[in-house]
Amino acid sequence: MNETTRSTYALAIALLSVSAISHAADSAPSPIAQSSSAAAMAKAILPQALTPSKSDDYKDPDLWARIRSGYAIPDIDNALVAKHVQWYASRPDYLTRTSSRASLYLYHVVQELEKRGMPTELALLPVIESAFNPQALSTADAAGIWQFVPGTGRDFNLQQNMFKDERRGVLASTDAALTYLQRLYTMFGDWQLALAAYNWGEGNVQKAIQKNRSLGKPTDFESLAELMPAETRNYVPKLQAVKNIIANPAQYGVVLPTIDNTPYFVAVDKTSDIDLAVAAQLAEMSVDEFKALNPQFKKPVITGESTKILLPKENAEKFNLNLAQWGRALSSWTTHKITSARESIASLAAKLGTTPEVIRQANNIPPQMRLKAGSTILVPKTNATAGNDIAESIVENASVMLEADRGDARRNGRKLTGAQRIKASAAHAVAEIKSRVSRGSKPAVNANGRKRR
Repeated sequence: MNETTRSTYALAIALLSVSAISHAADSAPSPIAQSSSAAAMAKAILPQALTPSKSDDYKDPDLWARIRSGYAIPDIDNALVAKHVQWYASRPDYLTRTSSRASLYLYHVVQELEKRGMPTELALLPVIESAFNPQALSTADAAGIWQFVPGTGRDFNLQQNMFKDERRGVLASTDAALTYLQRLYTMFGDWQLALAAYNWGEGNVQKAIQKNRSLGKPTDFESLAELMPAETRNYVPKLQAVKNIIANPAQYGVVLPTIDNTPYFVAVDKTSDIDLAVAAQLAEMSVDEFKALNPQFKKPVITGESTKILLPKENAEKFNLNLAQWGRALSSWTTHKITSARESIASLAAKLGTTPEVIRQANNIPPQMRLKAGSTILVPKTNATAGNDIAESIVENASVMLEADRGDARRNGRKLTGAQRIKASAAHAVAEIKSRVSRGSKPAVNANGRKRR
């Protein structure tokens, strides 16, 4: 996904001001605090044909059928579509794995699309973006099923800090992705161009439109495709290919796994910090099952009073029952700020009665790396901190800064081997990149403003 530019956004607002379209749609507030009125306008001018629907209208037990019934984007039929249909249809194992992951999230995505009166084939877009893998990460650091890069994620108020990355969370990222797609549709009045802009950037699509207009050429997606990079040129045909297969799987020799047309999960409130492993235990789920529904949590503790966790309905009932009978501490972690370069992981571990390995694992600190002063890390609680939750201000601002641990090796009378020095240098480079990302640095862009994927 590409980062929104303020100049093109201003152009969108100008276009909105003269639009004669005024059909009402969903009135839920936009997640973009600084541009809420504009995003609300984007929701308020969807075409009448796409007015919000009630989920009660759909009685079919198969979620795939529900998706088919809401197709509303004009079809394209060309050689690229045929190529991608063949690719997907010839990989049944891939479709099965993707469908299995999608089964956790797809009902929620479809329901949110219907609430907004949007075409339901957009629920298939994560097949193209991430194969419905919330842990998917591109080379440009685009994350989650909707593949938000860090900057665009911040534009849509997706929290990204040491403890969680909402680009991976199904509720927040789906809301942000649908709001962004609505904004793009409002800008271009065409879902295919909106999808191209989601992949390539609205500024680039706008330039392509202007170029074709100046030459007296059409400005639909297929007419603009020759001006697009290969990835974007294939993007809409890929979605069309998946759409075709879902519409008539038997025609392509595909057997779709059944996905029930019922909610897979419910949101559960929590009132204090809780260890991720404890939350999974209370819900009577494995840690991997819990993480599949809550992939945004990056640490072994889930912080924040207002933070929700997602659980299958039956597990949510078990969670609440077991929680009421727990009677023990819910969290075993707190934070510690490194105030001196002399404070080593080994000395800190000894003081806290734990091991350096526990601290390194909880904070993703590679071997032969040390903490810089000013770093805030996760450490086991002691008796003195047993009753304290991690403050919200710490959650929002904590960062870990690392450097090669050459000093400790010299002080301990050990000399690093060549292989150890290479490993330490590589770890230092990785740590520097992670440090810049955690401080909010923006990913690199190329000459036309498009992020490298």
